[in-house]
Amino acid sequence: MSAPRNRWLVALSGVGIHISIGSVYAYSVMTLPLKETLGWQKSSITLAFSVAIVCLGLSAAFLGHFVEKHGPRASGMLAAVCYGLGTLGAGLAVTLESLPLFISTYGVLGGIGLGVGYITPVSTLVKWFPDKRGLATGMAIMGFGFAAMIFGPAMQRLFDSVGPATTFYILGSIYFLVIFSSALYITPPPKGWKPAHLTDEKIDENPAQRKQVQEDLAQLTVFEAIQTRRFYFMWLMLFINITCGIALISVASPMAQTMAGMSATAAAAMVGLMGLFNGLGRIGWASLSDYIGRPATYAAFFIIQIIAFFLLTRSPSPWQFQALVLLILTCYGGGFASVPAFLGDLFGTKQLGAIHGYTLTAWAAAGLVGPTLVTRIQEATGNYATTLYIFAGLFVVAIAITGLMTLDIRAKRYAKTNMTPTDGAQVALTHAATG
Repeated sequence: MSAPRNRWLVALSGVGIHISIGSVYAYSVMTLPLKETLGWQKSSITLAFSVAIVCLGLSAAFLGHFVEKHGPRASGMLAAVCYGLGTLGAGLAVTLESLPLFISTYGVLGGIGLGVGYITPVSTLVKWFPDKRGLATGMAIMGFGFAAMIFGPAMQRLFDSVGPATTFYILGSIYFLVIFSSALYITPPPKGWKPAHLTDEKIDENPAQRKQVQEDLAQLTVFEAIQTRRFYFMWLMLFINITCGIALISVASPMAQTMAGMSATAAAAMVGLMGLFNGLGRIGWASLSDYIGRPATYAAFFIIQIIAFFLLTRSPSPWQFQALVLLILTCYGGGFASVPAFLGDLFGTKQLGAIHGYTLTAWAAAGLVGPTLVTRIQEATGNYATTLYIFAGLFVVAIAITGLMTLDIRAKRYAKTNMTPTDGAQVALTHAATG
């Protein structure tokens, strides 16, 4: 069956959406210009970012059904309208010097655009790339990680040359055009479509390809998925990975200066490299997961981070500190990028966008827990080592959860391949309840 689209261009369209919405990671560039121009408190300006991230998680969860019902083109257009208008509205708020309007537009409306835009290409890319799920979703989500490197310097130049209000007007227009035009190209493949090299005859001739396109564990709706153990195992694994990673990101500069004796300039340079390795980890780990499997990939994340967080407590030299932090950031980014493919393996593509949205509530929760945890423990103990030990311990728990997930997957696959017709009817009746 011929395809109405080039699947690599569909993937590139997903990258376009994620690079645009990922500019939210360059938010810190806005803080000083807004403070100097309007006199707003730094905490008030930062509140808009926090609101945007919370709205990202909530909208991804509650609008996942919209993505599945109306398709990626409609949801992409909705993301363009919300994120574009939210940024344009921020420009109006700056012109009117209204902080509540700024929080409402950039934080709430823009945050809704972030959530819808984040999940828009995911289920479609999984369907276009049954043979390279990790690579395809990793490409798109890599754009989210790299966006700060692209938009950060551009924002700074705009703020310096045209001022905050005009900067938001320009950025809002760019975001709308890029997201809207990307959404126009994204469409699911025809029902039953397969890449040419994955026809049944060619798969039969190539055992490696047969393994690569292993049948999904199940085809569940979102409400069936959230009744399974596997969903909560996945949620907890993602929550732990994000909590520890985002906590490290939030204090990377002061931690580098305190624990490794790095200068403020060197620490700032390291923070810039963290964005690069965050993006590289997304495409690298997600692509590797296509070959070693998603459970093994997450086990690797957690083992590496247990060792890395423990070594960070050993008073590392500046170069050792940076190497460990950058390694952790690849695992942090890789965790995000590998989730959609993992969910497709576990629950199928029937309502993958909605399931992915529900899973991203772990991001919203971790965004609140991680930075708060590291800050309060540091204030109570006067050091970062205690927090690092706690994070290493959390990853031990994550390893145990990964083991339970693996056992559960094996049991389900065994049940599928060894059931009789009567067994199959019984499983169909009880599947949602038992997970």
